[in-house]
Amino acid sequence: MSRQINVALIGNPNTGKTSVFNALTGLKQTVSNYPGTTVDKKEGVCRLPRGLKAHIIDLPGTYSLNASSLDENVVVELLLNKNDRNYPDVAVLVTDVENLKRNLLLFTQIKDLKIPTVLVINMADRMKRRGITLDIQHLEKRLKTRIALTSTRKNEGIAELKAIINNYKSLSTEPCLDSSVIDPVYFENLANAFPNQELYKLWLVISQDVNFGRIARKALNVEKFKTKSTSELKRLQQKETIKRYQFINDVLKVGQTIDTSKATDLRSRLDRILTHKVWGYVIFFFILLTIFQAIYDWATVPMDFIDGAFASLSHWLKDVLPSGIATNLLAEGIVPGLGGIVIFIPQIAFLFLFISVLEESGYMSRVVFLMDRIMRRFGLSGKSVVPLISGTACAIPAVMATRNIENWKERLITILVVPFTTCSARLPVYLIIIAIVIPEGRFIWLSYQALALMFLYMLGFASAIVSALILDKILKIKRKSYFVIEMPNYKVPLLRNVLITVVEKTKAFVFGAGKIILAISIILFVLASTGVGKQFNEAESIIRSEVAGQGLTEEDINTRIASHKLEHSIIGVTGKAIEPVIEPLGYDWKIGIAIICSFAAREVFVGTLATIYSVGQDDEDTIKNRMKKEINPVSGVPLFNFASGISLLLFYAFAMQCMSTLAIVKRETNSWKWPLVQLVVMTALAYVVALFVYQILN
Repeated sequence: MSRQINVALIGNPNTGKTSVFNALTGLKQTVSNYPGTTVDKKEGVCRLPRGLKAHIIDLPGTYSLNASSLDENVVVELLLNKNDRNYPDVAVLVTDVENLKRNLLLFTQIKDLKIPTVLVINMADRMKRRGITLDIQHLEKRLKTRIALTSTRKNEGIAELKAIINNYKSLSTEPCLDSSVIDPVYFENLANAFPNQELYKLWLVISQDVNFGRIARKALNVEKFKTKSTSELKRLQQKETIKRYQFINDVLKVGQTIDTSKATDLRSRLDRILTHKVWGYVIFFFILLTIFQAIYDWATVPMDFIDGAFASLSHWLKDVLPSGIATNLLAEGIVPGLGGIVIFIPQIAFLFLFISVLEESGYMSRVVFLMDRIMRRFGLSGKSVVPLISGTACAIPAVMATRNIENWKERLITILVVPFTTCSARLPVYLIIIAIVIPEGRFIWLSYQALALMFLYMLGFASAIVSALILDKILKIKRKSYFVIEMPNYKVPLLRNVLITVVEKTKAFVFGAGKIILAISIILFVLASTGVGKQFNEAESIIRSEVAGQGLTEEDINTRIASHKLEHSIIGVTGKAIEPVIEPLGYDWKIGIAIICSFAAREVFVGTLATIYSVGQDDEDTIKNRMKKEINPVSGVPLFNFASGISLLLFYAFAMQCMSTLAIVKRETNSWKWPLVQLVVMTALAYVVALFVYQILN
């Protein structure tokens, strides 16, 4: 039986910590939340020699143990609580070879907690180009640890790192320096008051800027130890930081040599272009256009294959399985419902691919810096761009990402406007409606459909910005904040990291949506196959008497019977009840049912229509073809025409169609007030805009 140890992966942002995590765990990783928080927790498994298994926790990036954000709180809480099931047997501190001085501050703090700590100096492949040489023996001696020099790009040093982790019990737990010298009398009194506790642990609990450590404070009873004011504690924190940097400077005088003549100026030249007050925006806009064009062009072949495969699967199931309710449920309910989502995997995967490349290359930080100039005018900060851009994947992690915004007003406004950005769950809705109502021609090299998708993304972003401006005027919350962001070095994206990100995020999207869609598909099929009253139960005799003498084929008659039964089923009656409300928008009762069901998750819209339209239809028809054939019974024109299609696109562009987002907003704001405001305002706005556009275009 293999033994297991806990390994905490810790480091500053942009040190390549995720690359090290991926190199150690590969695809054996999961993402969840820390208990009681909305902070992402990445975990993975790594097998070590002699049957040892490492449970690796990739902790949020932090600059020091003086916590100032929710992310940093999580790191400190774990390192202080030995009773936590994830408390590390060994800590792996990942540093960037080009920013070693700054990164070592966190390392010396963790060493003071007497946790066995490995120092990883990452991106070693950049040393020669940057003129950096390291005296590893000197560094190991002064820092009292083992050092792994790694390059995840070249897959170097990972085996050595695994060997050091495997022998973690041999690591020294002696601190690098005596931090109590900043105020010997105070720390002596603290040690006397709590003789059985680690001194630096006590100091961290007492000196934190935010009240995150209630459990630790209660257990240690440090609330009674109030010999210094808050301002005095802050001054001691500053003295501690200075003392640590003095030690680090002394170590690096011998341990690190930098030949500045070898440093290249490529980064500054690129920054002058990519963050230019004019060309920076032009380049960013061009990159977005390219992404959306590629999403359409590259995904066509795999999407056509998936589309045909699911249609064939449904047809094959009806041929080989015995007739009955179970076969109909599988072939006409579950398979079309799931097919309506699986078909969009290629386009969603490409979206995640491009976002991952932008983040890995270091360009996304430049976008954040660039957009701060605009954001300030609308009551936001440059850091709001991160949630707004990550909202193109999913609004839930985007709302979570606002925790890095220190000012409450800016954070609240960002939370409230993030759902306007076009998330990947909207993408299936947009793609299928655009494919039906927007022609396939091109303007220069860009297709009309790609331009339509680009417009919807820009509309979402613009709506978020305008809403932020309005909220900034309405909310009477004082604010005073400063924008600080680190510009990481440019680097060629690591293929392994990009692929792992694409696989993990696409898998999370598909399986997360799939559970909901599977359940809703079954419910919808049952509701569409069940009815009460004469119109449903005697549908066959009613239709046959109506079409007698018209010369229709048996297939046409069966189609009319199925359509009549669907209209008078439970789902049909429900849809008819809400039809008067949505008819002015150009929708029928079927679209109404899909809109209601999609409140569980936007992507359910397509799966719902796939399930509804598959009842009694030609098995070889795909969902898109069925939607194209749908006729408005009142006007006699195609139901999905340009007017109704644009109306539906704009409805989803503005509507809050996601109960999970509402739940996470409630959790982040600790109030039902704000999510309810979001729901009411966004739904009303979506209805009014869709109504106005349909009436004008129609």
